[in-house]
Amino acid sequence: MFSVGLLLCVKHPGCGNIVTFAQFLFIAVEGFLFEADLGRKRPAIPIRYYAVMVTMFFTVSVVNNYALNLNIAMPLHMIFRSGSLIANMILGIIILKKRYSIFKYTSIALVSVGIFVCTFMSAKQVTSQSSSTENDGFQAFAWWLLGIGALTFALLMSARMGIFQETLYKQFGKHSKEALFYNHALPLPGFIFLASDIYDHAVLFNNSELYQVPVIGVTVPIMWFYLLMNVITQYVCIRGVFILTTECASLTVTLVVTLRKFVSLIFSILYFQNPFTLWHWLGTLFVFTGTLMYTEVWNNLGAAKGQPQKEEKKN
Repeated sequence: MFSVGLLLCVKHPGCGNIVTFAQFLFIAVEGFLFEADLGRKRPAIPIRYYAVMVTMFFTVSVVNNYALNLNIAMPLHMIFRSGSLIANMILGIIILKKRYSIFKYTSIALVSVGIFVCTFMSAKQVTSQSSSTENDGFQAFAWWLLGIGALTFALLMSARMGIFQETLYKQFGKHSKEALFYNHALPLPGFIFLASDIYDHAVLFNNSELYQVPVIGVTVPIMWFYLLMNVITQYVCIRGVFILTTECASLTVTLVVTLRKFVSLIFSILYFQNPFTLWHWLGTLFVFTGTLMYTEVWNNLGAAKGQPQKEEKKN
């Protein structure tokens, strides 16, 4: 999924709004036809709760995409967002009064250190890669700081949305397909405020080089082809995550999402040759090690290995 999205961002770094709009529109139309039954099916969860949820969801999506316009490199963007698990824990402690083990608090420290290292090293790269004048360097750094602020806001808002969903599903039950539809259909009017930006990028997409689609032989501007592939893969990914949250334990969902982010990060570095120092690798290692510690993967693997031995002794 991320490989196509990265191709779009490399060609046109500010195309996040048109990409998000296309994804939301596709999922909303599909859900209206097959989940909402052309509007005849009443939602299991009242619309007013979905309205609150989609306001947060829409805000997070737009802010995350806009951060790419503020001197935020894609690898840093992906690493920063991988801290959503930790942000959710912190808000859970504050809002839901939850308490965790020392092992999980240690994972918070690891992820926090990892994000700090990657953020600090990227800050040095931004100032060194900017124009030779001190003024331009300061301006680039100021935009970068604004981008970090946007990512932080989106991270906390996403965590708050997760807590809101958790309480909502406990009250009304889990309805993954319905939630998928309303999370993408209700925010569509909000794209009116982004119409000029979406139109500008649609024009840029129309002027991109032509590409002949394999098998069917149709020739289209290559950016529209990239967008179509991104929409399809995004739909498969998001639908899978929504289903996974209802069919599997949260440990499985978290592990799958973490591994997907890791693969995407490696692809971004290798394919697009983004500057990635030894410090970045160390920060990345801390982030993903901390995330795996939080999910208690090793404890569960140890328990799984111990079960066959117990069964053998009984036999």
